[in-house]
Amino acid sequence: MAEHKRVDPRAIRSKKMLKQAVFSLLADNQEISQLTVQKIATRADLNRATFYLHYEDINDLLRQIVHEIFDDLSMKVEPLLQVKSRNEREQLITFLNYFYEYRKIFAVLVEHTGFKTHLSNLLKNTIEQRRDARNINSASRVASVDIVASSLLGIIMWWIKDGTEHSAEYIADQITLMYRRKYL
Repeated sequence: MAEHKRVDPRAIRSKKMLKQAVFSLLADNQEISQLTVQKIATRADLNRATFYLHYEDINDLLRQIVHEIFDDLSMKVEPLLQVKSRNEREQLITFLNYFYEYRKIFAVLVEHTGFKTHLSNLLKNTIEQRRDARNINSASRVASVDIVASSLLGIIMWWIKDGTEHSAEYIADQITLMYRRKYL
């Protein structure tokens, strides 16, 4: 019989508070290199010992945050892969709203090559899967996956850094107009 390990709700709450502290510090224009365990613990109203109870160091915490972000993004992308869906616009808006909600952390993390590469690969895989589902082959005079993914990433990054006065609905409509469903 498999034994289920019960997770202490205090541990869940502490981890959540520490992650929110990182988001809060980064939202204050704090650079990742300026983060310290003390700053994170203080912002979370916890002590350093609590931090080290859950994470080896700041890199461990950031690594877990990035994994959670990509897990969440993968779940947001999944409905976009259902190309026969009538709710494509709403699904794209949901995907974009995730970026908007965490825009400050994305603006910082995307400056790191590994994060940007991983995000670009997620977009490329999504585009390839949508093209496969629609029987669009790349030999048929459509823009390359790399170019489409790069332009989408550029649009999203511009939006969350400089274009925040625009809604997710507006950005979704602009993306749809730009690609006219041929490339995605």
